[in-house]
Amino acid sequence: MRVGHEPPGSVAEAMAVQDRLRPLVDLVGPGPDTPATVAGLDVAYAEGDDLLAAAVTVLDAGTLAVLDSAVRVGRPTFGYVPGLFAFRELPALLDALDGLTVRPELLICDGHGLAHPRRFGLACHLGVLTGLPAIGVGKTRLVGEWTPPGPARGDGSPLRDGGEVVGRVLRTRDGVRPVFVSVGHRMSLDNACAQVLAVTPRFRLPESTRTADRLCRDALTAARR
Repeated sequence: MRVGHEPPGSVAEAMAVQDRLRPLVDLVGPGPDTPATVAGLDVAYAEGDDLLAAAVTVLDAGTLAVLDSAVRVGRPTFGYVPGLFAFRELPALLDALDGLTVRPELLICDGHGLAHPRRFGLACHLGVLTGLPAIGVGKTRLVGEWTPPGPARGDGSPLRDGGEVVGRVLRTRDGVRPVFVSVGHRMSLDNACAQVLAVTPRFRLPESTRTADRLCRDALTAARR
């Protein structure tokens, strides 16, 4: 675990960390238009067991081939508290990032960034701590109201919360359920959506997420044998 990023000892302490780091988030970017490498980050939990696996895969942004990967198996470091879920996963994800030999130019997190009740989701937290551009791609909505986007790949509609646009509901495949994209750090929302589409050529979810998901699930299976 990185020095200075130890798990908070209480809910109040965790909220104070978010309050301290939130002003450091760059929500404008614009971020890299053509990153050479893109990392996917995901965490899997063992059902009925207090065990998690955090995985990072680094993809060639052009071919989507996996260039590097790292995984860490451990225990959640914080309780399950709505709005503070990132604290359960951050130490393992940071350790996995430290295990890479290829430094990614963009982080795509399985989770949310600005589209968060405290406007500081996992993608924001990781972006600030690493200094890397980061995007959150959620499978489901965490906050906000939205209307369905058009049916074609690339169609999107605003995700609004309290009158503020906090993300975009993005269709990544024709006629398939959309995903929820939000800025994490050093990215514009338009560029975030463009980058998500670039690494999502065939399926609903980005290849970065799919490869990281497979890696962390395989690691959990191996750890429980």
